[in-house]
Amino acid sequence: MPQAGGGLPFGGYPKRVTFPVVGMVGGGQLARMTHEAGIPLGLKFKLLSDTPQDSAAQVVSEVVIGDYRDLDTLRDFARGCDVITFDHEHVPTEHLRALEADGIPVRPGPDALVHAQDKGVMRARLDEIGVPSPRHRIVSDAADAAAFAAEGDGFPIILKTVRGGYDGKGVWFVRTEADAEEPFRAGVPVLAEEKVDFARELAANIVRSPHGQAVAYPVVESRQVDGVCDTVIAPAPGLDPELAGQAQELALRVAKELGVVGHLAVELFETRDGRILVNELAMRPHNSGHWTQDGAVTSQFANHVRAVLDLPLGDPRPRAAWTVMCNVLGGDFPDMYSAYLHCMARDPQLKIHMYGKDVKPGRKVGHVNTYGDDLDEVLDRARHAAGYLRGTITE
Repeated sequence: MPQAGGGLPFGGYPKRVTFPVVGMVGGGQLARMTHEAGIPLGLKFKLLSDTPQDSAAQVVSEVVIGDYRDLDTLRDFARGCDVITFDHEHVPTEHLRALEADGIPVRPGPDALVHAQDKGVMRARLDEIGVPSPRHRIVSDAADAAAFAAEGDGFPIILKTVRGGYDGKGVWFVRTEADAEEPFRAGVPVLAEEKVDFARELAANIVRSPHGQAVAYPVVESRQVDGVCDTVIAPAPGLDPELAGQAQELALRVAKELGVVGHLAVELFETRDGRILVNELAMRPHNSGHWTQDGAVTSQFANHVRAVLDLPLGDPRPRAAWTVMCNVLGGDFPDMYSAYLHCMARDPQLKIHMYGKDVKPGRKVGHVNTYGDDLDEVLDRARHAAGYLRGTITE
């Protein structure tokens, strides 16, 4: 990466620079918050966004509007960037290989990122390296899904399209063979998984740099509502320290084995008999790590930037005994700004993070962070603020 007095000409950059240019593919809130983390370091950001109205496009000074699925667009965008990173996993793998062949550092690289892009590839690789996962296999049709169910404890099972799903999309809770018809209509491979009898969902967030330095954040509890993350508690309350250590070690091993550079979120099931199973992988800043903005010495966003530039990583330790993140979802009350007066007056320590999105029912438009020494109080403060901003709480 760029050294004192000048920079390496990655991407055909035409002149020497003092500070590197980070190219971010995707204009959502993750890009917005990653850009924010790079500002104190004097880094330059260049954004490839779908529209000028996207969350990050509203705040980044150099924005290219284009289709990340088009290779020529990606190549034009990458010219002048010292490194390319992402706020989503959807860039075609073959395009990323082409950028690498052009001499552009891509972090995480395609060989790693494919495991977050394709759930079938992910499961196969995790099996190879001995990482515990739910029972699974690729199924060809509804009858094959029923056969998979019969091989275990029967219905219900979970069906997932191998690519493209997020926030509950592309995932089906299937109770009968007739229910299993819908996932196959998209014409893409479908992964069947056992329905895990879990006590709760956890997430292990780590960050790894190209030279192999890695840091692990405290394991958190992630609470979902209708398939969408609602609340994250850091650290996960009541989690056995030995199991927490196993989860961190597992995430660090997955990152090393898969060659991940940057932030990795390993979403986990904690089973009722005290085990952990890997549910999903995300190779970018993640909703389960938003608490780190205000609750950790170094946020997931700041450490992701450091990692993709191969800078020394920052301290991941928490600043307070408890930090709670609650997502702010859109509801029937679009004027969230008017709620600031109440929320800020009620809780001067409250941290509000809004994404600049139009308010639509069920859409993630922001989040709040609270912290302190008493978990019940911290939870109440976060839930009240998120509910008041949404309009479901009015006093």
